[in-house]
Amino acid sequence: MTPSINAVGFTLEQKQSDMIESKLKRIAYGDDLIVDLLMKIKHDKTYVFDTTVNFKWGTSAHVSGEDFDFGAALNKMMDVLDNKIKKEKDKVQQK
Repeated sequence: MTPSINAVGFTLEQKQSDMIESKLKRIAYGDDLIVDLLMKIKHDKTYVFDTTVNFKWGTSAHVSGEDFDFGAALNKMMDVLDNKIKKEKDKVQQK
């Protein structure tokens, strides 16, 4: 899996970058299923995480999370992403 992280409207601090990397370890079980992960983080009044995941079998998934707090927005997005990867993994294993 190749993660690409892009901050829009603010500069990503080292602790925020470290937080993202530690959260991405949560989906490490999907490394062999995912080609790349494109994460765009926008900050205006809230932090908005828009993430697109491209799977090896050609499917892509788009998930997002939004909150006033960086960590909370990241957690919301990761919860949705984790569920999405599990569902895709189950679909492929059933075929």
